[in-house]
Amino acid sequence: MPAFAPGTRRFALPPLVAAIPLAILSPPLGAGALALGLGVLYFFRDPDRTPPPTGVVSPADGRVSVVREEENRIRVGVFMNVTDVHVLRAPLAGRVESVTHRPGAHRPAFTKESERNERVDVALDTHDVSMIAGWFARRIYPYLTDGDAIERGDRIGHIAFGSRADVLLPPAYDREDVLVEKGERVRAGETVVALDSSESAR
Repeated sequence: MPAFAPGTRRFALPPLVAAIPLAILSPPLGAGALALGLGVLYFFRDPDRTPPPTGVVSPADGRVSVVREEENRIRVGVFMNVTDVHVLRAPLAGRVESVTHRPGAHRPAFTKESERNERVDVALDTHDVSMIAGWFARRIYPYLTDGDAIERGDRIGHIAFGSRADVLLPPAYDREDVLVEKGERVRAGETVVALDSSESAR
């Protein structure tokens, strides 16, 4: 049976239930409600993923939109299109030190202005992850709390109808360790976005 992100029922059930009486009163409206409900189910799908044995995996499905150095660390950001899976995955194993919600704007997540968007920043002892809302996304749902231990590839949250996820790599990584470029498609929990020199030498 297909898996879905938490909260799917709240968004999908109303149009699916409404489709029944609407189909009697107005078949086109009933078909529209059914299509909307099925679209929500598709959007909130949560397929299983199998991480590779080594490397930092992508936190999200989508296209790489950010690769830059930031205070001697490397940030890799992934923009999620509306057709992408929006369940986020842990890039590395670690222990959660803090989960911080930061209110902000709702600019398109692929633009530079999205740096001021609403976000949830997750600080771990090994790396950091940011869940960033976009212009249409209004709710970010982290699955983590302070002190949680996670493994690479674990589900860590989802963004309802939204938009971008970043990983701030551990300080030991440099630009040469990044394996992806802007515009490249990646899959959450499976695509390796960075591999440090000690791992690649094995």
